Amino acid sequence: MKIISSLSKKDLSGKKVLARVDFNVPIRNGKVVESMRIDEALPTIKFLLKNGAQVILVSHLGGDGQSSLRPVAKYLAGLKFKIKFIDDLESIAKTKEPLVLFENIRRLAGEQENDSALVKKLTDLADLYVNEAFSVCHRQHASVVGVPKFLPSYAGLRLAKEIAELKKIDKPVSPLAIILGGAKFKTKFPLLKKFLPKVEVMCVGGALANTLIKARGQEVGVSLVDEITPEIKKLAHDKKIILPIDFVVVGRQKSELVVKKVDELSAKDKIVDLGPRTAKLFGEKISDAKTILWNGPLGLVEEGFIHGTIAMARSLPKGTFSVLGGGDSVEALRQAKLLKKPSFVSTGGGAMLEFLVTGSLPGIKALS
Repeated sequence: MKIISSLSKKDLSGKKVLARVDFNVPIRNGKVVESMRIDEALPTIKFLLKNGAQVILVSHLGGDGQSSLRPVAKYLAGLKFKIKFIDDLESIAKTKEPLVLFENIRRLAGEQENDSALVKKLTDLADLYVNEAFSVCHRQHASVVGVPKFLPSYAGLRLAKEIAELKKIDKPVSPLAIILGGAKFKTKFPLLKKFLPKVEVMCVGGALANTLIKARGQEVGVSLVDEITPEIKKLAHDKKIILPIDFVVVGRQKSELVVKKVDELSAKDKIVDLGPRTAKLFGEKISDAKTILWNGPLGLVEEGFIHGTIAMARSLPKGTFSVLGGGDSVEALRQAKLLKKPSFVSTGGGAMLEFLVTGSLPGIKALS
């Protein structure tokens, strides 16, 4: 895999570069409200422009292609980039503007199917291809794996950094601790299976914890849980896995929040966050770790319950190499101005999990 830093002005001057970025960021009322993925791509964009390339930025926004990237163009313009927003491929082929943002790539038929006709149209736009979208490298889409088959292809600066930092987790400095939150066991189970033999302790919160507690035969009320399989029942009793001992739950009135121990939960309770004793316990369990991997929030952060996640961030020990990934947990730390607490914050959630399990991703392999 080649990185764009290996290219000189001679290599780039006058060349058209198709750069796959991931500007799939939260937008409210026409404005970008969380910009990490955009900001992390800026060094690559500046490098290409500085060396005389015409840069065509390609991204998706949302799953169905309906949302517009126009607010992202406005955000970049606010950073003093002279950027042209274009919504059709024919106009991109004709434009002489040095920096172009194409409208949501998922509006084009064939993007998610890696259709050869779309790959040909995208390939014809450029002389070089750059992947600066780690967070979509697990997708076998036209703009991720199709185009690099036909153009000289390079990793962006941030993509190269993601790979280097995440590789440190595969051969961690011991002891290793893992913090897992979120909802779906299906996406986390391969990571659990690979790293459980290596880990000293694994602190589990969120709906994953609810599921494991229910698998032990204990009450979790009307809280969010996943399907309980024989493998999950086995995990529920693994001594390396540390589960919450208390929770914040919604009381009889929706506005009423109550802290309850696990054995005090009733059939009507809804778990929304870690309790204070659990936050303290988890902090103690990771205090001696030299490497920490964290994926997923520890409460219903989408409903505003971020205190358990924030408490965990504040407990990250100094001098420990820690990696955080997962959009909701990143957003919670951003709100609390704690994004600098982890050593490295990945732009990927699902992509990070898959990379840690398999050691590569389709989008990365396509660059070789």
